Amino acid sequence: MNAIPLFPLSTTLFPAGALTLRIFEVRYLDMIKKCIADGTEFGVVTLISGSEVRRPEGGEELATVGTMARIEEWSSPMPALLHLRCVGTSRFHLLSSAKAKYGLWMGNTLPLADDPLVPVPASLQRSADALGKLIAQLQKDRVPVAEMPFAPPFRLDESAWVADRWCELLPLGTEEKLRLLALQDPVWRLECVHKFMMDRGLMS
Repeated sequence: MNAIPLFPLSTTLFPAGALTLRIFEVRYLDMIKKCIADGTEFGVVTLISGSEVRRPEGGEELATVGTMARIEEWSSPMPALLHLRCVGTSRFHLLSSAKAKYGLWMGNTLPLADDPLVPVPASLQRSADALGKLIAQLQKDRVPVAEMPFAPPFRLDESAWVADRWCELLPLGTEEKLRLLALQDPVWRLECVHKFMMDRGLMS
């Protein structure tokens, strides 16, 4: 069991996912500066209810599954502001959580096993091809890597990587995203997003 600082967000971060953050609240400034100094990660959890910005009334409800985030790049345009680009690493189960100094959430977590490296099955190849076309279009449009919704390397032959990128991109409900994040079988996760796309005519 590990005790880690938590960053609740209205979005869901998946392993290898790209995350940009603008940090200005005292509770997160202190936490992020410590992570940068120590080279440590922090946990990103989805907000089931409540606000990302601290409010006097509180009321935040945190999901019970989340993803660790590693800071890849950071800048400080002014003393009380940090810009971050992070990448998701490993998943965890949130056993308990409580607020600490300045309202920072701390959590006791249990690491979840990393997804096995499983090739994309032939029956699901269309979902990988569609993601490849999207990446190719972004590159053709000369979108800078730092502004892409994906962090390289682009592992289009891996079921987990393809599934997770679609989980981030598709208009899935919060509960469904969390269910998919918790799944231990990456092929099953890919099958779920493949079916979602087929049912809605999102793949040609």
